Amino acid sequence: MNVFDEPLLISLLKRNSQPAFRQLYDHYAGHLFAFCMQYTHSREASEELVEDTFVWLWRNRQSIRQDTTLKSILFTRTRHYIINAYRKTVNAPVFEDYIDYLGQFEDRSFNHLEYDEFQKAVNKAIDSLPETQRKVIRMSRIEMMRIKEIAQTLDLKEQTVKNQLSIATKTLRRTLRQLYIIFIYFSFIKVLFHFSIV
Repeated sequence: MNVFDEPLLISLLKRNSQPAFRQLYDHYAGHLFAFCMQYTHSREASEELVEDTFVWLWRNRQSIRQDTTLKSILFTRTRHYIINAYRKTVNAPVFEDYIDYLGQFEDRSFNHLEYDEFQKAVNKAIDSLPETQRKVIRMSRIEMMRIKEIAQTLDLKEQTVKNQLSIATKTLRRTLRQLYIIFIYFSFIKVLFHFSIV
């Protein structure tokens, strides 16, 4: 049985070794595919994203550092491709928050919020903000307006817009962290219930 020696494989990859590339592909492709499926729910789309990631790896093989953790690089690159793939079909900033939210879960067995549910939670959190913060965050994160444009539209100073946007963003991120804690709690309760009936 072949031992997976990543530093050696990276060294060989940098010397254009296709067998080393194949071994890295075989080792990571399944994990990346499962990662993509969490967001795309499409086998075809997930396979394409994984292929894009490994095409990128091959093209950039010379720049991979010998002491790097390839897993981190591949998952970061795949995340980038997932976001790009959804930019034209969903609200990209909110979807990026969704991926960041799911990224907090180390255990992929948790029942994560689906994107639609997550977006509803974000919208509910936005609706609960004070009026100015609510307008600023929607214009910035949803309508993709610049600070100057928001200031002109709302007749506010640009610094005021920046301050309101900063406060609103921090509030929303606290809300997302609370969602994470709630899901951890219910997952823990589910485990306790499972063992109580075994």
